[in-house]
Amino acid sequence: MKTILLNCDMGESFGVWRMGDDAHAMPLVDQANLACGFHASDPLTMQHTVALALQHGVSIGAHPAYPDLQGFGRRHMACSPEEVTALVLYQLGALDAFCRAVGTQVAYVKPHGALYNDLVRDDALFSAVLEACASYRKGLPLMVLALADNSRERRLADAADVPLMFEAFADRAYLADGQLAPRRLSSAVHHDPQRILQQALAIAQGESFADIDGKPLQLRADSLCVHGDNADSLAVLRRLRAALDTL
Repeated sequence: MKTILLNCDMGESFGVWRMGDDAHAMPLVDQANLACGFHASDPLTMQHTVALALQHGVSIGAHPAYPDLQGFGRRHMACSPEEVTALVLYQLGALDAFCRAVGTQVAYVKPHGALYNDLVRDDALFSAVLEACASYRKGLPLMVLALADNSRERRLADAADVPLMFEAFADRAYLADGQLAPRRLSSAVHHDPQRILQQALAIAQGESFADIDGKPLQLRADSLCVHGDNADSLAVLRRLRAALDTL
């Protein structure tokens, strides 16, 4: 059985405001999606989190977002495709500067929040992010949402010559087509650690799990995400790491 990777959104503190427990979470994951300053983070936080990832041998991903600090990048912004390409390049380059300063590099790109969700519905925006990846470095992968059918994403990525990584979420509820349930719904985020663990293990083993309506859904994913801003994320990560290591 193919081994699934475990990723977490990190480096989302800003100034004196703290988000998540990166120091304890980092040793538990394979990939760290690091905020690049538009929805969270600041230069010192980026520098420290890159160093932490390097210390634990964790792959570093750029986590670019719409320029929306107040909304944590979770509000849609009417950016043109040209703007999206530029803002992704801007954030990618900023994070990669800190990586290169310590002898490593950004390994992949995973858009954050509203930008991530907009890519599912907007071909032009999806192509704009693909263009940013392709122009920055040949072979730089883009991490996108694993859906019930990812043929559209594969077609657009093949045309741009950008490799894809498909991601599923352990702590989010899903719609029937594999899209994430909107956060405005009270049941959009799972908080029960046991439910998160069960969903994660089902995805990791290629089995079906219940969507938001209780119907079976099956996804094929390369990486599993547990959100760093979930209050129980550290405890969940510990249990999930131990469970995945036994598969």
